[in-house]
Amino acid sequence: MRVAHFIDRWDDDIDRRWDRWRGQPAVDRLFYSASEAGNFSVIWHLLGLILAFAHTDPMIAVVVSVGLAVESALVNGPVKAAFRRSRPIPEGNHPYRLRTPLTSSFPSGHASAAMVAAALLSRQGLTPLWYAVAAIVALSRIHVRLHHASDVAGGLLVGFLLGEAARALADVLV
Repeated sequence: MRVAHFIDRWDDDIDRRWDRWRGQPAVDRLFYSASEAGNFSVIWHLLGLILAFAHTDPMIAVVVSVGLAVESALVNGPVKAAFRRSRPIPEGNHPYRLRTPLTSSFPSGHASAAMVAAALLSRQGLTPLWYAVAAIVALSRIHVRLHHASDVAGGLLVGFLLGEAARALADVLV
């Protein structure tokens, strides 16, 4: 019980601190757009396709998409089902429309997918760029109040571990 209380207090503290960024048009636009682009990993599949065309190597897109499919099956299936955490209660109106997922809040699938994609995209170089985009997508879920900060932290950790495994496997197989 003490751990859950600590996590709830930490989440509330992060959410209060994040409030300074909410309501600023440029920041809202960035994070709401990133959150929307992360739905169904659209941004990551698109970036995989762009790199595949740029390098004339379709396997780049295949590796990214397969890695994301495995991540989604694991995280959005048994992992989220094991936790069944409720999402934050929305406060006020959102400046942009959002799709509210029906799955458990923990861990953040956007954060997990972002880390897997960054690990796989970085096989082609530009590693800091992919992880920066991943961070924006992950943090967007706190900004738009669809996840608690601990959900995002958990998603980043799960995604990092899955991403490293996927990258190592891709390096051996492809």
